[in-house]
Order: sequence, then structure tokens, then C-alpha cells
Amino acid sequence: MKQTPLFHEHTEHDARIVEFAHWAMPVQYPTGTLVEHATVRTAAGLFDVSHMGEFEIAGPGATAFLQKMTVNDVESLAVGDAQYSLLLNEHGGIIDDIIVYCLAVDQYLLVVNAGNAETDWHWLMAHQREDAQLVNRSEEYALLALQGPKADTILQPLTTMPLGTIRRFGIAPTHLHGIPMLLARTGYTGEPGYEMFIPAKDAALIWRTLLAAGKPHGLIPCGLGARDTLRLEMGYPLHGHEITIKTTPWETRLSWVVKLDKGDFIGRDALSAQKAAGWERQLVGFTMVDPGIPRAGYPLITHHKPVGYVTSGTMSPSLRVGIGLGFLPKNIAQPHTKFSVDIRGTERLAEVVQLPFYHTQ
Repeated sequence: MKQTPLFHEHTEHDARIVEFAHWAMPVQYPTGTLVEHATVRTAAGLFDVSHMGEFEIAGPGATAFLQKMTVNDVESLAVGDAQYSLLLNEHGGIIDDIIVYCLAVDQYLLVVNAGNAETDWHWLMAHQREDAQLVNRSEEYALLALQGPKADTILQPLTTMPLGTIRRFGIAPTHLHGIPMLLARTGYTGEPGYEMFIPAKDAALIWRTLLAAGKPHGLIPCGLGARDTLRLEMGYPLHGHEITIKTTPWETRLSWVVKLDKGDFIGRDALSAQKAAGWERQLVGFTMVDPGIPRAGYPLITHHKPVGYVTSGTMSPSLRVGIGLGFLPKNIAQPHTKFSVDIRGTERLAEVVQLPFYHTQ
């Protein structure tokens, strides 16, 4: 398994290490996932997400290249803006969900999922144009996520940049203890916070500095377990679960990302055809009415027949009820619709609800 630059920091904190997308990653610390989850909702948590991939695209053709490769409108980005987007194949299937950061005119940073980094890189390189240079920066960056309502309180004394000048889904260069970094106001928990792109060699110093500065404010290190329950309470999709090469943006409720009127891009014709013809299934959020915890892969049942499946599920730490995401036939994928989840051979009643499950303050 690959190790992030912070692997030894995790083992020193007695984190439980698991394999995730071929990386050795902390799933939880001795505090446990429930405490980590609650701390992010009420104070702040620090996550190591250095397993994510980072690609730089620059040159006079960089904007046009990304317009072709992604579904969102890259031309709408100003310097310092970030954008959630998708890479599609020619059939409209989702290769990956990504974030595009505009660092300068015709210079971009793409953040891609760890398990897809190699696939994404080969896909982009296969379509490369001479006036857009691609560089894989994944080994150069460590990526930390500071998430929670006290993130500003913890981070502001450590940097001279006024944090209020970074807009939501924005990015800016700054320094922390003299170490250069890119500071982005993006995250995966629903809480306010930041993601920090820092030189890999400085990762341990920044990690320790943040934990020390944040300790009086309740900051603790958090693992992938809490990251997953936090994102699920917000209804955020996860690649390999809600998002796969066999799903399209229409089916996964990501139509807001797709800009069909921006011009040609890979997958546009397929998406236009599917939009005109309609689609049969829809991703929904649901809560359990009966006791039970839905898990990925469990069948969704109506009239005692399987009609869909759970993509992600858990017992919500904040709401104390079973919650899940899953695909249902589009004609019954409406709020308040009742159906059943087959939990180890027993049908348990559930109900479609509006997302997110949890509303942040």
C-alpha cells in the first residue's frame, strides 16, 4: 500500500490503518468515529487527504482543453475560483468527479479521487493538445482538510491572509509558518473549513502545528470513517458508490453541474440524448422508518420485489436514524414514497426524503 507523507503521524496517534484505494489510510483514531464526527459538527477536525490526486494544466489552450474534458463551464471561472465538475466518457458515464481550481489565467489545478487518479491521468493525456501542458503534481503535494465551525478561529492566527477574503469555493496562495501553500475553501463535510495544499516535505510540521494550535478549541485528528458519515449526512456522492462509469449526471442528481449550452464536450451528445429520451432510475436519499441500518448493496424492495439498491448507508451519528442513498425507479423516486430495504433477509420500511439529511447551522 502507498503511504501519505503523514503516515507516521497517524501511527504515532494510534490510528487504525486500513487499505483505501491502494493507500494506507487512518479510518479512525482511539477517540472513535462517533466522537470524531460530533467534533467536526461542533468544533473542528483535521483530515489527511493526501491520497487525492493533483494535476496541473497550463498553457494558452488549457481553458479550451478543460472545456472539452469536463461538463461544467470552465470559462466562467475567474482567477481564485473553484468548480465542482465531472469527467465523462463518450457514453455519458462518469469517469470521476473532480474539483477544478483556477490558479491563474490559463493555469488550473485538478483534484481527482485517489482510486481514479491513474485512470484520470491516462484519460486526460489521451486527449492532450499541444498548447496545454499537463503535469502530475500528486507526489509533490500533501493535502489537509480542516473542517468545522471553529476552523477560522484555529487557522487565522497562523496566517497573515484575512480568511474572509477567500470566498466559498475559492482558492488563494498564502503561507503558514513561512511555508507556502494553496488555501481553498472547499470540503466534504458540510461544515465550514479549508483544504490546504502544502509541500509534501512540510506535511508533518503543518499537521503538528495545526493540532497544537487547535487543541484549546477542541480540534482532533479524524479518519476516513468520520469523513464518510459526515458526507453521507449531507447527501454528497462518493465515487465507486453513487458515481460510477455506469451512472450519468442525470441519474445521480448532478444535472446542476452539466452545462449543455457551453459548447461541445466529451459525453455531451449522450447526455443530450438521455435528457430527451428520459431515464429509468434516480438516486434518492432515504431514512429508515423501521429499525435498521442500510448498507451498500442491500436491495430496495417494492411489492416484495427488488427494484433498486443501496449505494451508501449508515446510522446517522447526528440524527440517530438509519440513512442511505440508493437508486430507485424514477417513477417512485419522490419524497415521502415508502419502500423497503432488504436487511439480511428481512424487509424494513424506509421513506424517500429531501437531501441533505442534516442541515448545518
